Amino acid sequence: MKRTAVLTILSATLWAAAFTGCKGKTETGTATAPVKKQGEVIAEVNGDTITTGDFQKELENLPPYLKPMADTPEGKKELLDTMVVRELILQQARKDGLDKGPEVAAKLEELKKRVVVEAFLKKKVEEHASVSDEEMKKFYEENKEKFKTGAQVHASHILMKSEEEAQKVFKELKEGGNFEELAKKHSVDSAAAKGGDLGWFSKGSMVPEFEKVVFGLKEGETSGIVKTKFGYHIIKLTGKRPAGVRSFDEVKEQLKAAILPSKQQEVFQKLKDDIKKDAKISIKEDVLKGIGDTAAEEKPASTGAESASTNKK
Repeated sequence: MKRTAVLTILSATLWAAAFTGCKGKTETGTATAPVKKQGEVIAEVNGDTITTGDFQKELENLPPYLKPMADTPEGKKELLDTMVVRELILQQARKDGLDKGPEVAAKLEELKKRVVVEAFLKKKVEEHASVSDEEMKKFYEENKEKFKTGAQVHASHILMKSEEEAQKVFKELKEGGNFEELAKKHSVDSAAAKGGDLGWFSKGSMVPEFEKVVFGLKEGETSGIVKTKFGYHIIKLTGKRPAGVRSFDEVKEQLKAAILPSKQQEVFQKLKDDIKKDAKISIKEDVLKGIGDTAAEEKPASTGAESASTNKK
């Protein structure tokens, strides 16, 4: 993907959040609490400021594959320019009174409900859905067959589209350049954000040209330029391990990831049951069944006398 195209995508990702910075008074006249700015001021827009803290938040919200591009000088300028233009649009929208309109107020209220519910669920699930070492060890002992693997390697790479660029990067590496930093700057795949780290993998996971080179490297060794259908790679081998059953410590995070979803589901189900236990809930079954039925929706609203209902106390 060309750099200009990536910068265009980078800019486009910011517009969906255009109203998250709204401030001042709501339609009811209640003033919202001002958000305290953090960091140094990097831009002033008609008296409003954009700080390094604001910039960092925008950067954190970018998709992983775009973050390396935003780390470049051109990317930073594009990101800041988009924030400046967005601030100008917000200022003009406030002058036009659009931030106080009923449609915006309704959407903000709906967004507020979702954010509050999400924060509540996250807090409750994190409090009660922890996975102990004992649970992980028990799962490991009962499922050792699942952790058998062939010989594996741990590698990183820098992937470039042209041989010319690959030659330039290879020269920088030979002159002492940092592999991880060069990967973040030049690599064109999603691993760039992690310094080119591809993790552990066995034979059969990568294209043949790549595997032939990587499995022939010594630990810590960097390859020359390797051409595949994806482009031009420079590969660094960072680890090797023989075939066999992975140890508990090696698969600890994998075990946690395997067990945690079911624990979270248990917590969520219990939370639903507990929160509904003492509530009074009435379900209008006929109305529910009629959703999507045009004729039913055109009828006068039901008084509820003829509706089936359930009550929970």
